[in-house]
Amino acid sequence: MFPFTALVGQAPLQQALLLAAVDPSLGGVLVSGPRGTAKSTAARALAELLPEGRLVTLPLGASEEQLIGTLDIQSALRDGGVKFSPGLLAKAHRGVLYVDEVNLLPNPLVDQLLDVAASGVNIIERDGISHRHDARFVLIGTMNPEEGELRPQLLDRFGLAVELDNCFDANVRQRIVKSRLEFDTDPEAFRELHADNQAALGERIDAARAALNDYDFDDAVHARVSELCIAAQVDGLRADLVMLRAARALAALEGAHCVETKHVECVAEAVLRHRRREQDAQPQRTPHEMPPRQANGASAQDGEWGYVPPEPVGAAKIKQVRPLAEKKA
Repeated sequence: MFPFTALVGQAPLQQALLLAAVDPSLGGVLVSGPRGTAKSTAARALAELLPEGRLVTLPLGASEEQLIGTLDIQSALRDGGVKFSPGLLAKAHRGVLYVDEVNLLPNPLVDQLLDVAASGVNIIERDGISHRHDARFVLIGTMNPEEGELRPQLLDRFGLAVELDNCFDANVRQRIVKSRLEFDTDPEAFRELHADNQAALGERIDAARAALNDYDFDDAVHARVSELCIAAQVDGLRADLVMLRAARALAALEGAHCVETKHVECVAEAVLRHRRREQDAQPQRTPHEMPPRQANGASAQDGEWGYVPPEPVGAAKIKQVRPLAEKKA
């Protein structure tokens, strides 16, 4: 499996996936973009960093019973106990549930999927008998906009959204291709090269999850969230709640002392991209965007968005995620 920390040119996607890994209740990540932009590669790579390392894929033709599970009513009536046959939601617990071409799934199925992703609990009811179980997973849905869109009501229920584009930067393309060739030539050696980075990032995710509830939001953070959501003319308050939780997840991932407005700035675009009332309006550049930082706080030298390329084994350190890049007009 290709290492998450070895992905090149995917900083906004990496950040969104890491935030969802720290706090799955954000409601999942919707990744849109053309074929060949590493959507499935990133999903598989994230699963490896989680405690169970489990990736469950929801096929396009899946039924409701396959998704949520089934109850054996005859057994319940005969024996007085509920016999539950687990579905994909139960199997994805503590891992990643990956849905390719989520825009092609029936809307009711997507609705159920998003309900469970946000609540962390799956409830199955049939003929007056109910059963519930934990289903806390990172939901990753991908789609190609050329093949159809999701209804606005369903779009809003995804916590974060990232839009990928084809890369036309020659230097970045070369780095991506070289990394892939190195991995295909000798996967074990390539993974060993990034083993330290992978282990450190896994530890950061675990520590961030444990510390998540220790963070609170001050008035300045609340004010900035409200300001950004009002400017985007979003419907309802879901965007405000998701932005606060995403900022908290980023603060925890960084090991910060508290949630600050800079964390809000870093996550805002992923929260608002798919919720803006005026979809054609370009996101405004915020005054708090930070230069790319290394783990020690120093500025990166290559000036790129995202992770600084991993150092050789022995000197490798996980780099900080830089704020989201804006989509150029």
